Amino acid sequence: MEEKTQDCQAALELLEEDEDPKLREELEEGLKNLEKELVKIEEKAVLSGKYDGYPAVVTIHPGAGGTESQDWAEMLFRMYSRWIERRNFKYQINDYQTGDEAGIKNVTFSVSGEKAYGLLKGEKGIHRLVRISPFDSSKRRHTSFASVDVIPLMEDDIDLNIEKDDLRIETFRSSGAGGQHVNVTDSAVRITHLPTGIIVQCQNERSQIMNRQTAMAILRSRLFELERQKSIEEIDRVRGEKKDIGWGNQIRSYVLQPYQMIKDHRTNIEIGDVQSVLNGGIDPFIRGFLEKNLCSG
Repeated sequence: MEEKTQDCQAALELLEEDEDPKLREELEEGLKNLEKELVKIEEKAVLSGKYDGYPAVVTIHPGAGGTESQDWAEMLFRMYSRWIERRNFKYQINDYQTGDEAGIKNVTFSVSGEKAYGLLKGEKGIHRLVRISPFDSSKRRHTSFASVDVIPLMEDDIDLNIEKDDLRIETFRSSGAGGQHVNVTDSAVRITHLPTGIIVQCQNERSQIMNRQTAMAILRSRLFELERQKSIEEIDRVRGEKKDIGWGNQIRSYVLQPYQMIKDHRTNIEIGDVQSVLNGGIDPFIRGFLEKNLCSG
């Protein structure tokens, strides 16, 4: 990068002496490439957590509000899927339940790509939408909430003992997203961990065995995250800190009416181009969260 910077500096000095359209074009291209490389280096600097290199499991749940919130949950899923495409990452839907009228009741999907969990971990929390409801004939402004949960996909590389007697495993017919095999056989799997009440469903794979393996991997990850969270809460208790978790404590607000602005309440980053963000342009928020955590850490 230092060599490329020196090349750009030399090109700039030449342009100051004699305007050359071709050289200017090369300089602009060189600066764009430098910026891309700088972003990658910055991400490597802030993505040094123990689990940052793991795949991620993302779950989106609508809040209270019926169709309005379910539609907001689907908008968030679309936003993340567009972001994944921009990154050239891959995602696989593990569980998808459509809403009664529109939107989704919940969706769980796994994301694979370089530092997937590290990049997405800051999206965990409550997301708030303010807009004129397309489902309200009076065209009133509505506020909707949806929760996003993000955990690292641990699979088999953690030491976690799960007793068979602690599991209730059920099979059912798939529904929603999933391809040609949906609603053909009872291949979908629901696993309930009785001691904690954690429920995991998977219905996207082509066979019951594959769905069961995927569901178990997600369950192991959720149980691991639960134990990790207990440790964090114990540390906070010792420190005397208390963090309330509720629908009023949103991490980000997406305001479409009466003005257009998306604001992250943790970093105070604001973006006025809401459509760009909803189409997957969430990198400024991700970088802002990571950089703030690096500085505070």
